[in-house]
Amino acid sequence: MPNWNEILDEIRVSGSTHDIVRRKYLKKLQKITGRNVIIYYSGWLQKPGANGVHVNDADKNGFMTVTHKLDRSKGLDLILHTPGGETAATESLVDYLRSMWGTNIRAIIPQLAMSAGTMIACSCNEIIMGKQSSLGPIDPQFKGIPAHGVVEEFIRAHTEIRADPSKAAVWQPIIAKYNPTLIGECEKAIDWSNQMVKEWLLSGMLSGIDEAEAKADTIIEELGNHSLNKSHARHLSAEKCNSIGLNVSKLETDPKIQDTVLSIHHACIHTLTSTNAFKIIENHNGIAFIQSEQQVIIQRA
Repeated sequence: MPNWNEILDEIRVSGSTHDIVRRKYLKKLQKITGRNVIIYYSGWLQKPGANGVHVNDADKNGFMTVTHKLDRSKGLDLILHTPGGETAATESLVDYLRSMWGTNIRAIIPQLAMSAGTMIACSCNEIIMGKQSSLGPIDPQFKGIPAHGVVEEFIRAHTEIRADPSKAAVWQPIIAKYNPTLIGECEKAIDWSNQMVKEWLLSGMLSGIDEAEAKADTIIEELGNHSLNKSHARHLSAEKCNSIGLNVSKLETDPKIQDTVLSIHHACIHTLTSTNAFKIIENHNGIAFIQSEQQVIIQRA
């Protein structure tokens, strides 16, 4: 497997051309698996201030571009690297992908698919992860504030004030920072995301499995419970994800696939680090929808 520096050397030797090297390995993976390949890569770690690094409705245009003319009978390998994003946009993307591919979709996680990225992975029939890969909690956020955290804070305030009314003076400035309707919106968002993921699990990776309902509930509890996970940014390993009931396969099982997936990953990260691009949606045929800090570039092979 070419390592990080070897991929960088290959990019330099090729001339520009992050695109050439990235597409070489995308095509190689498709030849190995016989399945369609789409990458969804965000540069939130390289360009944290860029507008659009999170999952949002603009991504639908990218997926429409790269799914066009692909042979849907061959299934889809979706390579994810994302911090997550909007719940509504995530639901729309999953609905679109399933309308194209049904549940014949594998999520491949070379490094990180957090929050809404984990939700997308849960909608797939199988999740492929390596020792370096992580998913994350699915508790929804409001402007960076965990919805579960807001609800828990209100419950704690109610409990403490009921037990000791003098505590009201302590809690008043804390609670005052929230809009009066926020707790209701948070409760709805939690129910929405949990129900959404449960439905995807039951119709996807848990379909036909004994006690699927109970297993789905366990997964939702483990991924969606803020008090269990402690932090929205918590990294959940392949071993942990498998232990809670997700259908996780080891990337290391097939060295050819592992080498090629990690080569794609390195090439994508080099692209996001060394160019103006902050998001790449691309298929194995070289059809790409690349968002940069100046413009959106649609590339044809």
